[in-house]
Amino acid sequence: MSRTQRGLVVAVAATMVGMVATGAGAQASPRAGAAQTVAANTGKTGARSMTDFKKPSDADLKKQLSPIQYQVTQHEGTERPFQNEYWDNHEAGIYVDVVSGEPLFSSLDKYDSGTGWPSFTKPLEPANVKTKTDRSLFMERNEVRSTHADSHLGHVFDDGPQPTGLRYCMNSASMRFIPVSKLAAEGYGQYVSLFEKAKR
Repeated sequence: MSRTQRGLVVAVAATMVGMVATGAGAQASPRAGAAQTVAANTGKTGARSMTDFKKPSDADLKKQLSPIQYQVTQHEGTERPFQNEYWDNHEAGIYVDVVSGEPLFSSLDKYDSGTGWPSFTKPLEPANVKTKTDRSLFMERNEVRSTHADSHLGHVFDDGPQPTGLRYCMNSASMRFIPVSKLAAEGYGQYVSLFEKAKR
């Protein structure tokens, strides 16, 4: 995707998100609590096996997620660029699905794409991410969804930096960030070593 095409996508998306975004204030504080509530109800509070994960009903998700989280994850919404929780987050840690808690991305693969959405060069756990063709916005794109919760996460483009050349452009509302200092306590201790290696 060229710089011009990327700019077009951002411009069109920024126009359309007004229909689904409720403003920055509605996106911030409810996220962590809602995600933990969903995880607790499904028995998934950490990086445990997802084989027995059962997605909550739509009615339960409406109650447990914030409006923007629900709209984005369940109805392919898009949050506002530069007005979402993680686009400018530089803290070390991992990003997990807001519904299931399945690990998705790492801050080690996050970079500033200039689009206003959190962007990554690759998934932390490829098995937890799937893609499908999206023909909305008058163009064909590759939608990214979580494997187990089937949450809409964002889209992947082929204009990213090396070594992958990919840009996973995600919605903050679809994810919950867990800092390195809390990985072990929340059940994601196996990822701590990744950040220890990065310091060497």
